[in-house]
Amino acid sequence: MKKLSIYILLFILAVSAKSQESVFKNMELKGYVKYMNTAMFNSIDSIWLIDNLIHNRLNYKWYMSGNLTFALDMRNRFVYGDLVKFMPNYANSLENDNGFLNFLTNNITDENSYVLNTAFDRAYFEFNVNNWVITLGRQRINWGQSFAWNPNDIFNSYSFFDFDYEERAGSDGLRIQYYPNYTSVAEAAIKIDKDNNITAAGLYRFNKWSYDIQLIGGIIDTSDYVVGAGWSGSIKDFGFNGEVSYFHPQESYSDSTGVAIVSAGLNYMFGNSLNISFEGNYNGYFGKLNLSSFNDLYFIPLSVKTTSYSKFSWFGQISYPIHPLLNGTIAVMYFPSLGNGYFLMPSLAYSVSDNFEFALYGQHFEGTFGNQYDKMTMLFLRFRYSF
Repeated sequence: MKKLSIYILLFILAVSAKSQESVFKNMELKGYVKYMNTAMFNSIDSIWLIDNLIHNRLNYKWYMSGNLTFALDMRNRFVYGDLVKFMPNYANSLENDNGFLNFLTNNITDENSYVLNTAFDRAYFEFNVNNWVITLGRQRINWGQSFAWNPNDIFNSYSFFDFDYEERAGSDGLRIQYYPNYTSVAEAAIKIDKDNNITAAGLYRFNKWSYDIQLIGGIIDTSDYVVGAGWSGSIKDFGFNGEVSYFHPQESYSDSTGVAIVSAGLNYMFGNSLNISFEGNYNGYFGKLNLSSFNDLYFIPLSVKTTSYSKFSWFGQISYPIHPLLNGTIAVMYFPSLGNGYFLMPSLAYSVSDNFEFALYGQHFEGTFGNQYDKMTMLFLRFRYSF
């Protein structure tokens, strides 16, 4: 399968090289190259780990006709440094692909202190006709309405801490969308994972009382029934959005063993472009997470139930354009269930030009797991060139 990934990459590059010719005028290739240096340390034992990442992304589209589009997007990551060297399962974690088409993610080569990984996170056909959109293949199905936590995002859960993956992972499945008018949509989607578990659900989104409201229902991972709702609107000048989902095991349908996950938030933009956000989350699944340290946040199997790490969690963020080319952000999370634990992430992003940016990020975690106190700090320096 490693050779397959290489062949597909060479194919993309070959057809893109000819994209100026008339026969290929309906094809396009976009992407970026990043370099990110990471310093990670735990102040309890004073161990520093230094890591480096060269990250390339290619987004390829072929507009086959007025109604049919083919997309193939990939990310190539070359990681070298201490994390690969001292964490035995690090390389394997990069190669882990939970999708049915898990052969689309491969470690091309890995040794004691480096790994080269390639992953196709989009590979789909999209057909548009009248008010219908049908998408088949590896795609992103995003039903989230909130910012930090998304209980309705049952197909493509993501972690807020993974800031370097803006596109987020895709699902292998089929999505059918029908737009009866400009303010509503009805959807049905199904995905299958590498263990042949099925997630299948429907969504109906409509506008009422100046709110976008959605209702969802279905099954998740062939294990739970799920029903939920989400909304996005405003209270006076404040944006107000949220989501709620209830999960009930299929095997114990008559028992009261279900769990609910709820998130809701407010946001406000001042006249000087200062933006503030606040969000709260309740996770009824927290008691089953069995977290032992903050390292688990990066290696725990990601699902809609595992994106928040306290029974109640609170989030706040302030973002301000210090200069037209410089933006500053501070994000904070509070985890009462982790012994009043917290997370802090400041960042500065500077746009050197339209296609070149460098940024500084910091992440600090602090809290208690059982009787074990844990603290972790990471610093990131990232350069990005887009094409």
